[in-house]
Amino acid sequence: MTHVTCSLTAKNRDQFRNPNFFTLQLCYLFGILDITADHGSVRPLDEARMHALTVNRVQLLDLIDSSDAFITELASPAVGCITWPQRDHIVNIIQPRDRNEKLLEFLTRKSVASFNAFINILSMEQKHLVPLLVTDGSKTFCLYM
Repeated sequence: MTHVTCSLTAKNRDQFRNPNFFTLQLCYLFGILDITADHGSVRPLDEARMHALTVNRVQLLDLIDSSDAFITELASPAVGCITWPQRDHIVNIIQPRDRNEKLLEFLTRKSVASFNAFINILSMEQKHLVPLLVTDGSKTFCLYM
């Protein structure tokens, strides 16, 4: 993990009260996106959901079908699971496993609502993967193919 220290200037005090100001400034300074959590004013991803993602990560990396259509649906305004710049980043990745890695990385920084939206889309498109993500933290599901 890289620790970055920098100073930011604002035109007025109200800019410092806007949490997006710091994210936008850091993105501008370092040319990167999504360096902070994306949960905003809603609840961040809880431990049970993080545990489900961590425990079943290898299977998810291999089994999620991260087609352009699926990723675009996740970024659609109706779903809002990932942002449009995140969608663009994912679809520019060629290898499916690398796409899934980036998708899971983005999901771990999202809110509970975004994670639930992902589960809803997954239940329509790839329902066989839903048990991997809806555990109570004490079970690990295994898919045999």
